[in-house]
Amino acid sequence: MKPCELGGLLHWLKGPSMACGHTVLMRLVASAYAVAQKAGMIVRRVIAEGDLGIVEKTCATDLQTKADRLVQMSICSSLARKFPKLTIIGEEDLPPEEVDQELIEDGQWEEILKQPCPSQYSAIKEEDLVVWVDPLDGTKEYTEGLLDNVTVLIGIAYEGKAIAGVINQPYYNYQNNENQKLREPKNEAKAGPDAVLGRTIWGVLGLGAFGFQLKEVPAGKHIITTTRSHSNQLVMDCVTAMNPDDVLRVGGAGNKIIQLIEGKASAYVFASPGCKKWDTCAPEVILHAVGGKLTDIHGNALQYNKEVKHMNSAGVLATLRNYDYYASRVPQSVKNALVP
Repeated sequence: MKPCELGGLLHWLKGPSMACGHTVLMRLVASAYAVAQKAGMIVRRVIAEGDLGIVEKTCATDLQTKADRLVQMSICSSLARKFPKLTIIGEEDLPPEEVDQELIEDGQWEEILKQPCPSQYSAIKEEDLVVWVDPLDGTKEYTEGLLDNVTVLIGIAYEGKAIAGVINQPYYNYQNNENQKLREPKNEAKAGPDAVLGRTIWGVLGLGAFGFQLKEVPAGKHIITTTRSHSNQLVMDCVTAMNPDDVLRVGGAGNKIIQLIEGKASAYVFASPGCKKWDTCAPEVILHAVGGKLTDIHGNALQYNKEVKHMNSAGVLATLRNYDYYASRVPQSVKNALVP
């Protein structure tokens, strides 16, 4: 019996007090899931209260809201309390301050603890892990009411590789329709007229990805998803070179990867610097866990160790299937312009 399976059996026999029998990685993922659920509630609450507290960081398309700030404090403080030896890197540069107890989530998602830990990760120590946090991916779209573009991203890396991730979609099932009944989630998101608002997707390499229905774009269709707010000539040249049947311009790296795994797009093409490690860590895991591939424009794997530069300076190319087809169509002029 694997260590995690034994831990799961002990947990079942003796209850939560035996949770220490689970591996560090699975406990962290289970906690990150609960923290991400809390984050989604904070994101929705800020919108409901009506004051987004918008601040421009570097330019008019690089924004920070009250939700960015509160969610990062919630995620980082909640995980640091439970896992004090973790390295946690968040997008927002926030001054140190006392965190309101209301922002702390100390729960964990028990369903994850029932899953076996992949054997290659069973001996990982807390101090070996780096957590990359984007508290609100798609901030500009959030400020413009394009709420289904928004995600909360918690990625977990080991030895520079993204190995586990959690994505919360606070407005999954959202439509701008007053007749639709939506309620705050207690457990999983459900479809139908009384659909729960929001969902959480999670994955671990070697185990799989959960919380969504995997679907592929119809064979022979080439649908590209790319940036809505950060386009330039390089991005357009690269997208055109893919000879797409359709181009989707949406916000958020997390949102684009979800489009790939749910059959709405064939490839995510972003031939520009701008995307950061906290944008790609969690989504990369979900994609890789179901057989997809995410690299820079040159085909290089992204590195996530704590010393790495935060910018993905050579862009992003990601697909669920047929990666080589899209990689082969990246123009040399684009590659020359983007230095890893």
